[in-house]
Formats: sequence, structure tokens, C-alpha cells
Amino acid sequence: MNFLSWTQLLLATEWAIRLVMLPVIVLRKQKPATCLAWLAIVFFEPWIGLVLYLLMGEIRLGRVRLARRRQRRPLLEASDYPAVEPAHVVDPAATDDFTLLVHLAEHVGGLPAVSGNAIHLMSDTDVVIEQLIAAIDAAKQHVHLLFYIFKDDSVGQQVAAALARAAQRGVACRVLADAVGSRRLFRRMAPYLRQRGVRIFPALPANLWRLPFKRLDLRNHRKLAVIDGCVAFTGSQNIVEASYGHKRAGVWHDIMVRITGPVVRQLQGIFLEDWFYETGELLEDAALFPDCPPTGQIAVQVVPTGPDEPTELFEDLIVRAIFLARRRVVITSPYFIPNEAMLLALRLAALRGVEVDLVIPKRSDHRLVNAAGSFYCQYLMQYGVRVFLFQEGMLHAKTLTVDDELAMFGSANYDIRSFALNFELNLFVHAEEAVQSMRRLQQGYLDQSLRADPATWPSTTLPGRLKMNLAKLFSPLL
Repeated sequence: MNFLSWTQLLLATEWAIRLVMLPVIVLRKQKPATCLAWLAIVFFEPWIGLVLYLLMGEIRLGRVRLARRRQRRPLLEASDYPAVEPAHVVDPAATDDFTLLVHLAEHVGGLPAVSGNAIHLMSDTDVVIEQLIAAIDAAKQHVHLLFYIFKDDSVGQQVAAALARAAQRGVACRVLADAVGSRRLFRRMAPYLRQRGVRIFPALPANLWRLPFKRLDLRNHRKLAVIDGCVAFTGSQNIVEASYGHKRAGVWHDIMVRITGPVVRQLQGIFLEDWFYETGELLEDAALFPDCPPTGQIAVQVVPTGPDEPTELFEDLIVRAIFLARRRVVITSPYFIPNEAMLLALRLAALRGVEVDLVIPKRSDHRLVNAAGSFYCQYLMQYGVRVFLFQEGMLHAKTLTVDDELAMFGSANYDIRSFALNFELNLFVHAEEAVQSMRRLQQGYLDQSLRADPATWPSTTLPGRLKMNLAKLFSPLL
């Protein structure tokens, strides 16, 4: 076959891909921006677009996992799966302007706000690991860990050693770690842990031969530890050294909270549901849900999200919270790629006189995401939103505070991936004490940041503008 024939064949196959993928994308993608982004990729680079769409174009969780998720509610309702004591459930009417927000959050995650909790906020990676290891060493019944990244480094080895000690003294240790984020864990450390009695499984296994059945980039991004059903840790920190094994973005800055009180029962339930999805084992031992008496005065609402549920509801929750602001909104996030609704909420908040501060790292670990985020930052600065660039490394804490009445934190970034693709875990708190604590943490990040000046923003140069505006075209897919 000569060169001309090969050229004609390539041209024919490219047009065949375009014509076949056009109805596939248009009929299956509900959001116009996402639809147009995929069509642009397929029409400009048909073969590359086809491969990318097969890898990450459809939300496919796999037949077995979907079957287990469909079984979830009947199985849990038929078991002795305990709920929080009614006396600890918060009446939404008591939250004044935030009544609708509490209802929305309950609709998203199916979990009511719960009072009587104590929260200890931690922003030092070493302190978090020390506290976690101490809790594991004190465990008497069980240890449950669910993390996106559980790395085989000095930090991971310390936690693994604590798990081994616990298992050897008869504590039931169960570990779920994302198959992609923790892939090295399953190569070397997992066999070591299993030999010592720790049960460890990958969440959302990702292999090329699974491609026809599930999407490879749908990840379990949650960070959660539950000890003896009475103590829980959650937030944005993984089990990994603060450097994350590379120096491009600098030291990572995270937040975690140590929680005690009735809400721990809900967090335990989230772990057990994920355990059921990955292993098929429904744990019904009543010892997993001991009495959790009140230990404080803080009301907490747990909001788990994932691609198996309507993702727009979580976006609506954030937008509603911003619309409620009367004085100030502060957001910290490593990545910032908002949807149109969130852009509108932030813009209108700034225009009606609310102080809106957005804190992002000066340099993140994803160049494309960073470039796309620059476009949205530039857009919002035109309306009075203040953008601050964190100078001391990779700001990985994902937080939102509204006035002095609401704080949100957890594993979800302010980007399309966290809104629509990943399994995330976030907490809303309504107590003034907890909100003020989060405010102080955010102020610390602001003190270590420089305010971005639109006049010196990277888009002032032609290469900067070109990179930023090209990256924005891919933002619906990031």
C-alpha cells in the first residue's frame, strides 16, 4: 500500500470516528460545556479523542459495583444498621437562614445534621500522623482506614507498623485505599500488612482490561479513619509525607479534624458502605456502633458525594451557601475550576458588597489545571473578588467559610472532578466556635499569601493569554 493509500485510509477512519462519536457524545452528555469540549477534541484529533473518551468519557463504575450499590439500601435497611439517636439530630428550623442549606445537604448525602460533637482542627502533617498512630495504638476493637493516598514512605510505614501492632493484639484492622492513588502500597506494603492480619483492599481497581466495563479515572478521594466507632479523623490529608515525594509544588499544607460524638456513627457508616462496595461483605456487628455520647456542642453535617448520585446537588449546596453570605466568603483550594453557577454566585456576592477571598497555591502540581484556573481567577478579579497566591508550598486544604455561621471542609476540591467524578467526603459545621477556628486557619493562609494583581497576572503576555485560554477549553473535563 503506497503513501497516498495510507493517507486516504487515515482520512477515512478519522471522519468515520467523527461521525460515529458525534451522536454518542451529544446524546450521552447532558452539560453543553462538557459536550462541546469532547466534540472539540474528537474533531481536532479523532484518534486521540476516541482513546480519551474510552478511558474517561463515560461514568462507568463496573457491573459488580453498580449491583452492590443498587443493593445497598435494602440490605442496610434490613440489617441492624443503627442511626444516630433522634435526640442528637438538629432541627433545621433552628439554623435560621441556613434552614434550606441544611435540607439541601441532607438531600445530597441523606444524612441529617447531628449535635453534641467535639472537633479538634489540625493543620500540621506530623501532628495528624502522631494523633492517628496514637489512636491506632489505643484501639481495642477495630481500626478502619479509607484514604486516597496511602504511600509506602516513612509516614506510611509508621502507620503500617501501628496497624500491624494493633492486628497482632487482636484488633480488627480494615484498610481501603484507592487503587490509583495508592498503587505502590499494593505492590509492596500490602503483602506485609496482610501477613500480619490486616485486611486491605484496593478501592475502584484500575486496569486496562477493565476498560470496557468501567471508567479508569473515577477515584475514591475520601480521607477517613474510624477507631473503635468512637473517634474519627477526616479532612484533606493523605497518609504520605508532606513533600508528597516531589518538590515542584513545595510542602503540602492540609487540614484534618479529630471528631468525637454522635456523628462518628455516620462516618462509620460511610466506611462500611464503601467496604461493602469493594468487598461484598456487609458488616453487621453491633460492636462497630458503640454508644457515642455527646462530647461537645458542635453540630456537624456529613455530606458524602460520588458519581453514583446526582452531582449537581453538591454544586447547588455550595452555590446556596455563597448566596447566603452577607459579609464575607473565604475559599481555600489547591485547584479552582468552578462551574457557571458557582462563578455567578461569587460574582454576585462581590458585586453586592460581600468580601470574597480566594486562596490558591502560587504553584500547583498540575500545570493544565493551574492554567485553566488562572482564567477563572482573572474573570472573578474583574468583579472585585480578591485572589491570593499562597507562597509557602502546595495549599491542599479545601475550606469554605460564610460569615461567622458556616464552615465546610473535607476532601473535595473546587473543580469539576470533585463535583462530578470522585467519591468525596465533606463536613459542614454551624457552631461559632468551629467556624472561628476555621477562620483563624484561613487567616494564617492569607498571611502567607500575596494578593494577585490583575495588572501583573500571567495573562498580560501573549504566551500567557494563549496558554490560559487554551486550557480553559478543557476545564469541563478536568
